[in-house]
Amino acid sequence: MQARQRTGRTEIVGLALLAAILGAAGSSSAGYDERGWGWLIDRLAADGLPRARVREVFLDPRVDPFDGLRFSLWPRESHAMYRGHLSAASIARARRCRDEHAGSLRAAEAEHGVSAEVVAAIIHVESACGRNTGSRPILPALARLAMAGEPGNLAENIEFHTAGLDGAERDVVEARTRARAARLDETFYPEVRATFEVARRLGVSPLALRGSGAGAFGIPQFLPGSYLRHGVDGDGDGAVSLYDHADAIHSAARYLAAHGWRPGLSRGERRQVVWAYNHSDAYIDTVLALADRLGDPSEREPVASAPPRAGGRTARVAAPRRHAARTATAARRTASAKTRSATTRSAKTSPTKARTASSRSAAAARSRAPASARATAPAKVASRKSVSRGTPAANAKRAGG
Repeated sequence: MQARQRTGRTEIVGLALLAAILGAAGSSSAGYDERGWGWLIDRLAADGLPRARVREVFLDPRVDPFDGLRFSLWPRESHAMYRGHLSAASIARARRCRDEHAGSLRAAEAEHGVSAEVVAAIIHVESACGRNTGSRPILPALARLAMAGEPGNLAENIEFHTAGLDGAERDVVEARTRARAARLDETFYPEVRATFEVARRLGVSPLALRGSGAGAFGIPQFLPGSYLRHGVDGDGDGAVSLYDHADAIHSAARYLAAHGWRPGLSRGERRQVVWAYNHSDAYIDTVLALADRLGDPSEREPVASAPPRAGGRTARVAAPRRHAARTATAARRTASAKTRSATTRSAKTSPTKARTASSRSAAAARSRAPASARATAPAKVASRKSVSRGTPAANAKRAGG
């Protein structure tokens, strides 16, 4: 009898110890705990990622506890977000980027059939040609968006978006809320998994991958899944790094080609391809308008490519005709000064005449400009739905439409 009692006590202690071990490993999802990330941790573990590895990442102090995600039902980006990219100073920087990396841009154009100017415009808008790639761990941003459909978070969003509504109207908004959560989930849950895979391939922690607050990284601001699907070793060094301009340029070109870019597309077809990169009409208008400016033959400086060097790299040698450029610039400034002087003299006589003279001067200037230069203003198209970077990231930049 005493032996059975001792055996029973031993079994109880053993079961308690096992339960403690399983609880410490986070194997139970009953309470979705783990600092708010329990639901996502369970999903990742169920999909084959080592639970201990996932927990280690989400319990890291660099990852804030999940306290909810309030998402918009109709996200979009304003044109004002991108207006600065079409300023004279910004266009000048984009041209310098294009000229500095002309060898890689033309090589990518030849290989993938994607306009060098469009790729140059994208990397300028995305990261200022690599000067601003972001410094935040990308995983937390992607993980927050992947939590949109977590049952408690979804319920809170439904309550928020349907507050004060009744009947059929409430049903419609609730359905839209569920659809939006599902869209965010299907877009960003795979990106969380892809982040772990990229980190595994690179031999680093998932939190070592840094980029924008929207979860995109590198010169072309790819999401992790895009890196895995479209990353290209553009300089032949045996590795794919989106922080290397040759790799970034070839990768962006390959992405666009995979989404339908080919020579001879109409303007509307080009818009559809760039839409795949970022679901934002404002973004598309800006990229295509900037590409137009970069493609203006009167603005392009000739570039000579040197023979390939050892290791498969290509030496780029820019050959700008600085004297000719300075002469042309001086001539334009002189003409502009004469126009302003004439307008000022007219203004002293009559404000109406001054406006008329200014209008005529502007019209004359437009008529003298090449057609490509006259067609560079972005189209005023009603925005569909973007991701703040809710895009790719906006930046819930790549939050899906």
